[in-house]
Amino acid sequence: MLTKKAKYALRALSALARNEAGYTQARDIAQDAQVPEKFLETILVELRNACLVESKRGARGGHRLARPAEQINIGEIIRTIDGPLAPIPCASHTRYRPCDDCVDPARCALRLLMVDVRTAMSDVVDTRTLRDLSEAAGPPRRRTKQAKPSKPSSEAA
Repeated sequence: MLTKKAKYALRALSALARNEAGYTQARDIAQDAQVPEKFLETILVELRNACLVESKRGARGGHRLARPAEQINIGEIIRTIDGPLAPIPCASHTRYRPCDDCVDPARCALRLLMVDVRTAMSDVVDTRTLRDLSEAAGPPRRRTKQAKPSKPSSEAA
């Protein structure tokens, strides 16, 4: 199951992919992605450590993708935040660990089923890119400033 943290990371990166003009402030990413800003800051640190985003301090700073969106696949993002795709450790391709109570991992029906589940998931998320996700999401959601109501003119009476 995809964690909320991974969902938020995907939304945030999708927002960055839709706004590749430059650096985007965390509060704008949070607003566009509908993600709590404090939680987003933690996620952005992980994404930066995984070289998926770049950050810059200052008035013109913010965050941007470290690579073009079409070069970042969804599986890479999920694995960065949630770890292996496999539902159980003995089905993991990258972090295989046999179950403590398993007599024969090579013949375990549950393990074989979960390997198929992991492979099916991987076939989807490793062939879809951040560009695909961002295009499906549509244009960025930006808050527009409300025009202040004009004061009644004393000449109009």
